[in-house]
Amino acid sequence: MMNRILIFTFFILLLSFKSNAQTEDKTKTQIYKDVSFLADDKLEGRSTGTKGEKAAADYIAMRFKEIGLTPKGNNGYFQDFTFKPKTHPHGKVNYTDTISDNVITGRNILGYINNNAKNTIIIGAHYDHLGYGDDGSLYRGKEKLIHNGADDNASGVAILLNLARKLTKTNKGNNYLVMAFSGEEMGLLGSNYFVKHATISLDSANYMLNMDMVGRLKKDSALAVYGVGTSPYFKQVVDAYGDKFKLIKKESGVGPSDHTSFYLNDIPVLHFFTGQHEDYHRPGDDTDKLNYAGMEVISTYIFDIISDLDDNGKMPFRKTKNESDDAPRFKVTLGVVPDYMFDGKGMRIDGVSEDKPAQKAGIQKGDVVIQLGEHEVIDMMGYMKALSKFKKGDTTTAKILRNKETVELKVTF
Repeated sequence: MMNRILIFTFFILLLSFKSNAQTEDKTKTQIYKDVSFLADDKLEGRSTGTKGEKAAADYIAMRFKEIGLTPKGNNGYFQDFTFKPKTHPHGKVNYTDTISDNVITGRNILGYINNNAKNTIIIGAHYDHLGYGDDGSLYRGKEKLIHNGADDNASGVAILLNLARKLTKTNKGNNYLVMAFSGEEMGLLGSNYFVKHATISLDSANYMLNMDMVGRLKKDSALAVYGVGTSPYFKQVVDAYGDKFKLIKKESGVGPSDHTSFYLNDIPVLHFFTGQHEDYHRPGDDTDKLNYAGMEVISTYIFDIISDLDDNGKMPFRKTKNESDDAPRFKVTLGVVPDYMFDGKGMRIDGVSEDKPAQKAGIQKGDVVIQLGEHEVIDMMGYMKALSKFKKGDTTTAKILRNKETVELKVTF
């Protein structure tokens, strides 16, 4: 009898395991399907105002409907915004109601879960990217190539959709406004337009969660969470469920993504980010390079944070210091992609640009800059301060840690 009981118990556990595995595989497959559609060559890089962006918007709206989200734009799921593009890099974008040849129309997509609650959580991710290499591309080749933006930011949209599906069934303490923004790459235009033309009362906004470049969780499981200082409850809950990650936390609610638009309207924010890489804003940011299992873990983590805060009422807002205010201005560049997730001594390099000072000096991906000239580099801020001491034409010695050995290289800016 005991053997039969043990065999029966094992059989039940096996069925349960298979069921869970099938569910997990199905979820991963849907995440993969969402990224694959958005980052396909057919969408030509989803640049704001293009046919590819509109095709992406239609797909996201279709997925919102499948999941069961109620339309919350001013035209079904859509909220269009028209603007005159900048005439120079430091110019201002002006929104307009006038349609003409020199304006661009972007499109936000908004879905809603109405739990008849007092407060609404806003969950967002931008879906636009750089087309064939708009302003902001780091690709220096002569041929125009599609920038598919699988990590930036099809990954964020895929996690957004994954979260939305989960939230239709649980956590009824808040309503949810689920948003895919356009115009992020051109200066946070979609999110900025929304907060000025919100389709819900922003007074009811509890907090905002933003996912931007969350598709490349690395072997060390480093995950950046920005905005932890924007509400006194955030740090504790971020830590409570972060045991699967090496968390890199930033206090500030200001950063180069859409959460900033909400923070500047006194809404607490959390922004999730797995770090830059050598394909950032280049044609190589493709579907096959993403960590889909890691994306599922990140989605579960964010869901756990939402679940923990479900019965906490409205999060109090707290202003934070803008860390970029302390950043020095510099006239030269080394030509590298910093590893913003690195928490050791120095500034680790995640990518090296062609024909720039670093490449010409022999600096490689994975090198850690610990000194420039006489200036020690302790961290990213130290690196920027050191760089600000040089001008074009200067030659200095860069002290590098490479495979635990110190290497000295001559760099000419």
